[in-house]
Amino acid sequence: PVAGAQAIAPMAPAQQPFSFADLVERVAPAVVSVRVEAKLEMASGDPRAEEMMRRFFEQFGQPYPGGPDGGDGGDGEQRGEAMGSGFIIDGAGYIVTNNHVIDKAEKITVILNDGKELEAKLIGTDPGTDIALLKVEASSPLPFVALGDDSKLRPGDWVVAVGNPFGLGGTVTAGILSARGRNIGSGPYTDYLQIDAPINRGNSGGPAFNMAGEVIGVNSAIYTPSGGSVGIGFAVPAGTVTKVVAQLRDHGSVTRGWLGVQIQPVDKDTADAVGLSDAKGALVSMVTPGSPAEAAGFKPGDIVLKANGQDIADNRALARLVAELNVGQTASFDVWRDSATRTLTATIAARDDDKIRAQLGGDGQKDPVSPSSTEVFPGVQLSAVTEEIRQAMSLPAGTEGVVVTEVKSGSDAASKGLNKGDLVVAVGNQQVAAVADVSKAVADAKAQGRKSVLVLVEENGVRRYLAISLS
Repeated sequence: PVAGAQAIAPMAPAQQPFSFADLVERVAPAVVSVRVEAKLEMASGDPRAEEMMRRFFEQFGQPYPGGPDGGDGGDGEQRGEAMGSGFIIDGAGYIVTNNHVIDKAEKITVILNDGKELEAKLIGTDPGTDIALLKVEASSPLPFVALGDDSKLRPGDWVVAVGNPFGLGGTVTAGILSARGRNIGSGPYTDYLQIDAPINRGNSGGPAFNMAGEVIGVNSAIYTPSGGSVGIGFAVPAGTVTKVVAQLRDHGSVTRGWLGVQIQPVDKDTADAVGLSDAKGALVSMVTPGSPAEAAGFKPGDIVLKANGQDIADNRALARLVAELNVGQTASFDVWRDSATRTLTATIAARDDDKIRAQLGGDGQKDPVSPSSTEVFPGVQLSAVTEEIRQAMSLPAGTEGVVVTEVKSGSDAASKGLNKGDLVVAVGNQQVAAVADVSKAVADAKAQGRKSVLVLVEENGVRRYLAISLS
């Protein structure tokens, strides 16, 4: 053995519960099935749409009601029914489920554990976390379960899922918490719990319990190459659900804080390019005009290391932290700029997703050609923004920067995602208006011993930084 190394000592095996029956018997009355009726639209007579609708019904174990013309007499409308799960969190009849379960529903029916059916009213939804809140009116108080503290759950702890897979209500499965903090590409506002308790279609919106009978997550998604459970399921953590449900109950919607920056992760190449010792924080690639960030003095190229004294591990961590801040709240941000740390203070505004999408939209067509290109980065040809290029890319008058006219296959720039037609607007923190500006910024970086340089690239109105090698 290596000197000083310590072996992990074996431990006595944990006493496994003989049965989950007592737990299930206690919580089952609060778990419900959710039946949704919706109007489905498709092109009449379109065989591809017909097949899609057929598969939709089959995945929920329902017979497909359509005929050769869609079963709608040619009016292009078809009514469908799907099933999901949910659970009661208040005796007054408040029920949590997934947003995707009730999305576009015209009628929602909740089926209680005893088989009684109640029509549900939609209180509010939050697509950002895939959570929805319903309410039913009952003649007497309903049994309910409490949302627990998922942060106390450790990988390897038991979890029990109860739900309505494939319309088979009251189904119980058990497993363990497999991992925490999973990013499944569904937005920045939550990191999912991964569980191996089998969940399938119809389990969506149902609860995952700890051994105390507390809800520690809402079953929302599975990874499956086959269509059925392979032991990889994902649940929205109870901590996220608690915050979302509180806003839905009080306001019918969720308001999130907004800073007004586009951000991206910091990798090792990026950290090296700006002289940061560790690859951490959130890199600002764009500051929205008129935003709290602009008023606070944020600049493209800033790397946010802390927010309100809390370390920022990556861009998702910053997005979640800002989203949870109150509108009008003052927040401090420690940013790395020009090889030094400085503190910026911003007053948080309310996030408006529709407005943000409009600001980030763009349909510029890229296929510019330049007769006078220059190689500044290995394998990359750059050109000034000529009138011909401006028209080809639908760029507004006065656009500054240089255009990428060629990216050699296999180059470092190509591997980082630089494309022909991208607009280079800055190198490091320096705005560029000509190829000569890029050349000077690269020469300065080489003189400082940098192995790579940060290049701010714009594509269809969206900006991002790329750390491109200089060798």
